[in-house]
Amino acid sequence: MQISNVVAQLRTTDLAASIRFYTALPGFTLAFQHDDFYAGIRAGPQMFHLKLVDTQDPSIEVGARDEHLHLYFVTTDVMAAAEEVRAAGVRLEKEVHTTAWGTREFVVNDDQGHTLYFGEPNQGER
Repeated sequence: MQISNVVAQLRTTDLAASIRFYTALPGFTLAFQHDDFYAGIRAGPQMFHLKLVDTQDPSIEVGARDEHLHLYFVTTDVMAAAEEVRAAGVRLEKEVHTTAWGTREFVVNDDQGHTLYFGEPNQGER
């Protein structure tokens, strides 16, 4: 078996609002929408899916409490990415910082509360 990609899925109680949130981010576009319950968001060459559900994703509360993430976006210039995200009207939950393992990251929450990390790899990972 050969795997060419992995696609994550986030659950949302308001698909239209989630599409608006993500497509307002620089470099993010709507790849497809199926009826009023499913959509794909393209982030650079990658994609993730959004699925409409009736109740809030329980992992949002757990993620916030235990500092877990839902999606991690790798970027080559984390400072520029942070400025672009701010310019799109999104508040940074955690400003750009260097981790103990050498990456530079910032954190935002999407319209539902999913935790999104944006990170620049350390020199050894590039």
